[in-house]
Amino acid sequence: MSKSKKKSALGRGLSVLLNNSDSYSVDNNATEEKIKVGVVAIPINQIATNPYQPRSNFSDENIGELAESIKNLGIVQPITVRKVDNDKFQLIAGERRLRASKKIGLKTIPSFIKNSNEEEMLEIALVENIQRKDLDPIEIALSVKRLIDELSLTQEQLSKKLGKKRSTISNYIRLLRLDPIIQTGIRDGFLSMGHGRSIINIESKNIQLRVYKEIIRKELSVRKTEVLVRKIKENKSPKKPLKPKPNFDQEEKYFSKILGSKIQILTLGDNKGILKIPFNSKSELLKLKNLIKK
Repeated sequence: MSKSKKKSALGRGLSVLLNNSDSYSVDNNATEEKIKVGVVAIPINQIATNPYQPRSNFSDENIGELAESIKNLGIVQPITVRKVDNDKFQLIAGERRLRASKKIGLKTIPSFIKNSNEEEMLEIALVENIQRKDLDPIEIALSVKRLIDELSLTQEQLSKKLGKKRSTISNYIRLLRLDPIIQTGIRDGFLSMGHGRSIINIESKNIQLRVYKEIIRKELSVRKTEVLVRKIKENKSPKKPLKPKPNFDQEEKYFSKILGSKIQILTLGDNKGILKIPFNSKSELLKLKNLIKK
């Protein structure tokens, strides 16, 4: 096969399987039986995005690269959708492919139609993205927590579904205890999940933010961040046990009797304190002064 013919065949992608040429045209009068199974071409304007999509960050650069690939090679893997109405579909998996196809102006897209309920949509979308490592750690954490909450799963049950250790699931969820500013930093790639796992050992959100700023300013590695966090925790000296305050009741009575005023002794610990002598007028002050001179 010549190079030009080979490129032409590759450029059609799944259109070859669908017996289409360039636009993946679809029979809009297809019966219910025809679209229950298998791959069919569906008009892009009939596909709504997945409301349970765990991924929220889509790189314009990556979408552009994928769009160029689709333009040259066609769509190799179909998206997955579910039918929600006579001519309406909802995306389950493949949002990057859908976005890239829209970008280059495709009218239809090869799609695998699956009968899924809302719980399955959430699960499929999450699993697909996690297995492809398309989600950032915070997106995974939010999605994992959502699966646990909405499907009433234990961490152990979810770990089996995702093929990951239970400790891994737990580590993702713990990231949600970080200050929101730090979570955004992880999502934007300013620090890694390893940095986040170190910072989470600090309870105070204010101190967490101080450490976060230090990581950014000094470009600290995960290892150096762990050392910094350990020093912070070690330097938080425990509160000294309170010592019983010395009792100066007798002395207060003595000075009050001599000076004719209600004297107070304020203790500062270790037998230290302040003698407080109140007065209500200048004449009282002069009287106290004369008494002290005696």
